[in-house]
Amino acid sequence: MARVLIVDDSPTETHKLTTILEKNGHAVITAPNGENGVDVARTQRPDLILMDIVMPGLNGFQATRQLSKDGSTAGIPIIIVTTKDQDTDRVWGMRQGAKAYLTKPVDEGKLLSAIEEVLA
Repeated sequence: MARVLIVDDSPTETHKLTTILEKNGHAVITAPNGENGVDVARTQRPDLILMDIVMPGLNGFQATRQLSKDGSTAGIPIIIVTTKDQDTDRVWGMRQGAKAYLTKPVDEGKLLSAIEEVLA
């Protein structure tokens, strides 16, 4: 299955996502913020990134943009997973290079479908 990097400053959200992913056979790497997420993505080369938006320092939009524009990480699909549920946020997230946009609390079925879709 996939190696998934979860970038989220909430230990609770990270735990929830990790549980869903591991239960479904995925390996999980985590990062507590945007800067760390960008570094981990560059060194670990995950198959997929789940990116929160609201984080201290480098936010998820900024981190997604950096990863999408960097030749070494541009091929890694990013799914934004956030509490921000406005259409403008969704449009902006996709413009930064995200392949999918899910809102919290994440529905397990929707998450797994989105992962399958972006990895296909």
